[in-house]
Amino acid sequence: MSKKVAVILFNLGSPDSKEAIKPFLMNFFMDKNIINLPLPFRYLLAKRISSRRSKNEAGDAYGELGNKSPLLENTNAQRDALELSLNLNGGNDYKVFTCMRYWHPFASQVVKDVEEWGADNAILLPLYPQYSTTTTKSSVEDWNKSSSLLGLNVPTAIIENYYDNKNFIEASADNILKSYEQALKDDHKDLRILFSAHGLPEKIIKAGDPYQYQCEQSAELIAANVSKKLNLKIKASDCEPLQMQRKNNIDYQICYQSRVGRLKWIGPSIDEALKQAATDKKTVIIYPHAFTQEHVETLVELDIEYKDFAEKLGISGYYRVPTLGISEKFIAGLADLIKLI
Repeated sequence: MSKKVAVILFNLGSPDSKEAIKPFLMNFFMDKNIINLPLPFRYLLAKRISSRRSKNEAGDAYGELGNKSPLLENTNAQRDALELSLNLNGGNDYKVFTCMRYWHPFASQVVKDVEEWGADNAILLPLYPQYSTTTTKSSVEDWNKSSSLLGLNVPTAIIENYYDNKNFIEASADNILKSYEQALKDDHKDLRILFSAHGLPEKIIKAGDPYQYQCEQSAELIAANVSKKLNLKIKASDCEPLQMQRKNNIDYQICYQSRVGRLKWIGPSIDEALKQAATDKKTVIIYPHAFTQEHVETLVELDIEYKDFAEKLGISGYYRVPTLGISEKFIAGLADLIKLI
């Protein structure tokens, strides 16, 4: 007998207007998983940071995008693609819901939508491939709190991560390979792939958060897959530029972006990685392997700010690999994970 299965896509959320930037940031910094201070102190610090950043760094960044982010629209596109994939061959009736952590649609509204739909089961799916207490754990806690308050009582499963999922790795490698080949066509020969993820304060990792390890594992698996695909092309085409890429030993490095505040963060930072690439006279191919859709960190931070920084360093080629978005292989991988439950 088929069941009605609600799939909840977790994502960060983003402001949808200039007026929303400050309250969005306030919600973000009020999260105890982000700033682990007693409530009165967390409130005061969150208020100060959100006020300053809405006028400066964040305000400027969202200003580049018309004072809003396309994150919600891009997440909804993934929602629609996943729902279509899940319902292709009959069986259970799947409905996919977008649920944001720090801006609309909040968990409190989505819980009501799931209950109104009459779900028999729920599956929580973060759009973060790597698990962190600051992302997946925070979203799950928020969902559980809203479910409890509103009386939603259905069997619920959680897909905590998929950093090593075959489809995620394959789809990522496919995207990188397109940029890699374009760089070769543009006559760049010394290429370095930079896998860039959102950074975290070092103390969070030392407290047991697995995020850094999972980011490193994703990068290693994707790099190996890119190398494998390049070798197959070498054998098929005897392409001289590809032969120069040392076959089984592609050059790559993991780095971290989006640092905020004075705490020591995990590294190397993307600034440091770009400086090293400039010293080594490398062309860089940047892939944000911890993001699965385009938003301010990719469209502004990587495409504008760090591209400009790379040019000032004298880096001869700067390529940014698109996020997975609605990649057929990626969406199929998510659908497979859901159907295994």
